[in-house]
Amino acid sequence: MPEIGLMGLPSELRRLHTKGMEALQRDNFEYAIELFTQVLRGSPNCIDVRRALRHAQVGKAGAKTGLFKKMLSGASTAPLLAKGQMTLRSNPGEALQLAEQMLNSDPNNTQGLKLAAEAALALEMPRSAVLSLEVLVRNHPSDKDIVIKYGYTLADIGEVARAEQALVTLQRQLPGDPEVSQALKNLSARRTLNEGGYETAQEAGGSYRDMLRNKDEAVRLEQENRTVRTEDVNERLIEEYEARLAGAERGNVRLMRSVADIYVQKQRFAEAKKFYDQLKATDAGKDPGLDRAIADLRVRELEHQMTQLDPTAENFAEKQAELSATKQTSQLEDCKRRVEKYPTDMALRFELGTLYFNAGKMGEAIQEFQKAQTNPHKRIAAMSYLAQCFGKRKMYDLGVRTLQNALKEKLVFDEEKKELIYNLGVMLEYMSKREEAIEQFKQIYETDIGYRDVAAKVDAYYAEQ
Repeated sequence: MPEIGLMGLPSELRRLHTKGMEALQRDNFEYAIELFTQVLRGSPNCIDVRRALRHAQVGKAGAKTGLFKKMLSGASTAPLLAKGQMTLRSNPGEALQLAEQMLNSDPNNTQGLKLAAEAALALEMPRSAVLSLEVLVRNHPSDKDIVIKYGYTLADIGEVARAEQALVTLQRQLPGDPEVSQALKNLSARRTLNEGGYETAQEAGGSYRDMLRNKDEAVRLEQENRTVRTEDVNERLIEEYEARLAGAERGNVRLMRSVADIYVQKQRFAEAKKFYDQLKATDAGKDPGLDRAIADLRVRELEHQMTQLDPTAENFAEKQAELSATKQTSQLEDCKRRVEKYPTDMALRFELGTLYFNAGKMGEAIQEFQKAQTNPHKRIAAMSYLAQCFGKRKMYDLGVRTLQNALKEKLVFDEEKKELIYNLGVMLEYMSKREEAIEQFKQIYETDIGYRDVAAKVDAYYAEQ
């Protein structure tokens, strides 16, 4: 089902949407949800209305507080989830409606968001799926399956740079994970959807799958997307791509990027760099994703060199430390160059701040995290790092205030919130405010006794009483 904008709605549904937006502006969230839901019953493929519904759901949740209400919400949505999962395959449209009912009660409901994303994908509505997946990624940034699906879906709608950014961030959390590495390479195949014109197909009334109808192209993409490629497939793809680049498709940036990515996978870094350099000389050289790929190439080459060291050699530790230091310096310098090139990209600022933090350069890190706070997707994480920077400088009062501000904005009790609470407790301990500190640890103890050393801290406190 091709997704449409507001102009694709019948006039009577556009009027309902207008009333819904007026209600939303007055913070009448319940009425806005009711109106947007009516519109989506008639046109479930209208992305603008579904996006407005999400704003209303978040507004409604922000107006309600209290653990008891959240528990009631979870209990009331359980039947909806069961029914939605049963109807997902046979009637994804109904499953999507049930998922929205769950999100009306709690817009951060993980199962509701997953159901909404799956139903939207089944309906061939990738932009609607992204609305749910981006919240899931924000709430579960280390969930490999969620982030990879988010990246692929972004690529489906042509947002390859955002997809690469999400997967590179995940790769830093899961270094060496083969699935994450492969997912990054697979984006070269998904780039076909971007360059092939998703928007054009959408405006023509088709779906993003229409661009895969050509049998030969479908086979090629299937081979590129294999989780584990055999050497013969890789060699065949290289041979085919280089032949096409030498012939009628000379200068095809998609093919150049694809063959470069395959060379990286095969750890033939010199050949990969040759194609990346060629890409830099084209219009594709303006793509920040290309700069990131080149930076990652340097890191992967250094990591490969580290794996080739002989652990029995006398100078093994020295060589390993030397390569590790070179890797850190390379990452930092590459990121600084990208920030200079794209100074308004706050996600890059966050990345640079993280590298400064890991290098022990707290002053530089503070400056970058303060700027990165303006990115809504990085705001909480930036505040968390900022507080840790203050803690490293023994500015515990500033760290406490930063963490408290972050916790005011962090509504869902996930791993990120646990880390904020834990770090707040630790800083309060440093300030000799043990009673306040233990209250933080007890919040985690009540829900996750196995988190770090909170059990030892809380048990020791009660033993002293």
